Amino acid sequence: MKHAAVVNYAPEKGSVEIREVETPSIGAEDVLLEVAHVGVCGSDLHQWTADHSWPVNYPVVLGHEFGGRIVEVGKDVEGWKEGDRVVSETAAIISKNNPMTRRGLYNLDSTRKGFGYGVNGAMTKYVRVPSRILHHVPDQLPFEQACLTEPCCVAYNAVVKNARIEPGDRVIVLGPGTIGILCAAMARLCGADVAIVGLPQDAHRLEIAKKYGCTVIIGDAKPWALERDGLGCDGVIDAAGASITLKIALDLVRPAGWISKVGWGPQPLGFNIDPLVQKNITLQGSFSHNWPIWERVIALLGSGQFDVKPIIGGIWPITEWHEAFEKMHKGEVVKSVLRPV
Repeated sequence: MKHAAVVNYAPEKGSVEIREVETPSIGAEDVLLEVAHVGVCGSDLHQWTADHSWPVNYPVVLGHEFGGRIVEVGKDVEGWKEGDRVVSETAAIISKNNPMTRRGLYNLDSTRKGFGYGVNGAMTKYVRVPSRILHHVPDQLPFEQACLTEPCCVAYNAVVKNARIEPGDRVIVLGPGTIGILCAAMARLCGADVAIVGLPQDAHRLEIAKKYGCTVIIGDAKPWALERDGLGCDGVIDAAGASITLKIALDLVRPAGWISKVGWGPQPLGFNIDPLVQKNITLQGSFSHNWPIWERVIALLGSGQFDVKPIIGGIWPITEWHEAFEKMHKGEVVKSVLRPV
């Protein structure tokens, strides 16, 4: 049987369209998931606008932020059954023998392939998922929120695992996209005083950040960084996709402070990084997530301690993907969510 899917079919700009795809067949260790909702990620937009920096297996069904119900179980799958409410991680293909995988850090396996670029993703009715990356969704957590577990895990990794926030810290987040806002919200949950920085065109998204108790700054964040004792903020989370924000972070952070960089940006650096040495700054990259992070985040979402409702700008049927993409691309909404038809 065929179903509508949002397909990225070529590397040229705008090469995304609705196509009919077959229901995938599953292997012995897979499940077939009926998708309930799927989030639109910035990386989906980057593939649409052809300014991404990762290899794509064209044509590919987009979508890696998703949840739904299991409708078929492979013969060797244990612990899962038809009807289970689940979300899935993004690491669709990994090497079991990779040294990173053996350490539990399969997100850093160089052979890893993810949904929506390496294998077909979830912007369609059914998706094939390895059972090893499934997580139960509590009954009280609606799928339109549960499908955003993945970006929340990106934020958790950047803020909790790859930074060193203490309650009372002053933290600046650069970039008010989905990940920036979720990082700011996660830092607030950790007890930090948080400012999020953007440009005039980010005004709507910055208003969303206010709902998480963040100070909003358009333009220069230096006065806020120096407000406490003149030395700078304790840490900076760089969630913007531009090289210049790293230079800004180096200027804002205090001596012996830290920078957690989670935003992608393909531009070469064109500035001096001596302040990194002079100020004894810890610069930490943060990529993706792994199993224990997903379990923690689902617990936070299920208990209501972490709320993604403020960032959801609307739910569109998959056939109206273009409007959902455009609204995110223009900054009119923080996060678009699609629903299969």
